[in-house]
Amino acid sequence: MNHIYKLHARLLKTGHHNHPLALRRLLLSCSASAPASLSYARSIFDLIAFPDTFSFNTIIRAHADSSPSFSLSLFSKMRMAGVSPDHFTFPFVLKACARLQTGLDLHSLLFKLGFDSDVYVQNGLIHVYGCCGFLDFALTVFEEMPERDLVSWSSMITCFAKNGFGYEALALFQRMQLGGTVKPDEVIVLSVVSAISILGDLELGKWIRGFISRSGLEFTVSLGTALVDMFSRCGCIEESMRVFDEMGERNVLTWTALINGLAVHGRSAEALRMFYEMRNHGFQPDHVTFTGVLVACSHGGLVSEGWHVFESIRNEYGMEPLPEHYGCVVDLLGRAGLLKEACKFVERMPIRPNSIIWRTLLGACVNHNYIELAEKVKEKINELDSYHDGDYVLLSNVYGGVGRWAEKAGVRNSMREKRISKKPGCSLINVNHLIHEFVAGDNNHPQFESIREFLVSMIDILKVVGYTPDISNVLFDIEEEEKESTLAYHSEKLAVAFALLCFKDRRTIRVMKNLRICHDCHCFMKHASDVFEREIIIRDRNHFHHFSKGSCSCRDYW
Repeated sequence: MNHIYKLHARLLKTGHHNHPLALRRLLLSCSASAPASLSYARSIFDLIAFPDTFSFNTIIRAHADSSPSFSLSLFSKMRMAGVSPDHFTFPFVLKACARLQTGLDLHSLLFKLGFDSDVYVQNGLIHVYGCCGFLDFALTVFEEMPERDLVSWSSMITCFAKNGFGYEALALFQRMQLGGTVKPDEVIVLSVVSAISILGDLELGKWIRGFISRSGLEFTVSLGTALVDMFSRCGCIEESMRVFDEMGERNVLTWTALINGLAVHGRSAEALRMFYEMRNHGFQPDHVTFTGVLVACSHGGLVSEGWHVFESIRNEYGMEPLPEHYGCVVDLLGRAGLLKEACKFVERMPIRPNSIIWRTLLGACVNHNYIELAEKVKEKINELDSYHDGDYVLLSNVYGGVGRWAEKAGVRNSMREKRISKKPGCSLINVNHLIHEFVAGDNNHPQFESIREFLVSMIDILKVVGYTPDISNVLFDIEEEEKESTLAYHSEKLAVAFALLCFKDRRTIRVMKNLRICHDCHCFMKHASDVFEREIIIRDRNHFHHFSKGSCSCRDYW
């Protein structure tokens, strides 16, 4: 800001402080220093008696990132003043719209004014539609472009990646490469890495790592951090650590990505060690870092260590804990069976506990069959969010777990009355670059009969070596034989059976599941990994479970 003050002072001394060209130059300097200089930029803009298109463009551009609402209000003021926008105006306005996820009506105005064929405006439109989730519109704009530059491809690939369409993003990236006219840069590769992270496909992850090396792209901190996170999400924390060790430079995000990865892979002690090592290297942890290390302590049963980390947020770093940090402590205490302590912690929180925090406590009550507290917690959740299917399922489970079928039926009836349906368990597995989906109890897979027969034989084999179906997970008032039959067709069991049928070598079996793995499937996977001599990795809603030689990375604590 000093150079701006000096420039303004010089204009005042020379008497040019009201000259339109001098004010434009000063305004441009303020915009270049945004966001620190925004308030000063506004005061300079107000000095211009009759701002022209350039002046409006400059001030709109300055606010597009950090104050997008004000940026749009300036655009409205521009139109009301009768100042004509040009092809520079709309990319800035569209950037502000993308930040706010609004402005879909701008397309018609662009068409009316004749700016819809400008490549920079088209790129901005793709970005806005993508941020608002309208991928069909974004793709229409992209396909109708007579010429596309690097930003065009990058915007469309990013749209697919951010909206969860990983394979579409990769297909577009391949199409861009086949065109041969545009060379991918770091931004595009980061979007591709993000898409692979969503898919959790390790082979694709290894491919993009090699592509980065072959293409000669600089191995920046951003790329390295993205790869650390990607390999973790693909179920290979060893590769994450390898990339981390190869990085010559790291930042807080890099350390946080590795800590988070170690946490969800059940390597809690290592995550905690990396947290302290990060501090020794002079990096200040942020809120995301603290969440990661608290999750690690929670999943590893490191109660005293987790409590110390939580207290350090305020005592050592002068930061206020966020709701997610309080939630982690509730999970930490609840998993350890310290339910009364967890409840007292929630009641004494300086902020009002949200439904997620109460729901975390409810899950702990169910895991430890603490019915009385579970009922009280459910009442608290009802006051905040009475239509979440998971709450009813948890309470229903705790009743069924102790054979209180009448209360369980009452919970299920309440769900029907409120038209709340339980989310079905679903597992995905990649076989020969095709994603196969299995839903609990569903027989729609074309090979279901052979999968079912093989799974039945697997269960018989595993029973010989000690596997006993945990029928407490089937919470219906039915005979034990029926309960075993219900357990047999959980989605992850079907996926693993299918993988064993397809893979004749000893490759690792990787399954992604949308819900938390149940105790019976967890026990099944441990025995299967031993008997069939395979490593099985299950990525459930919260955790990676690495099953190998009859044990799991979570040490049966999840």
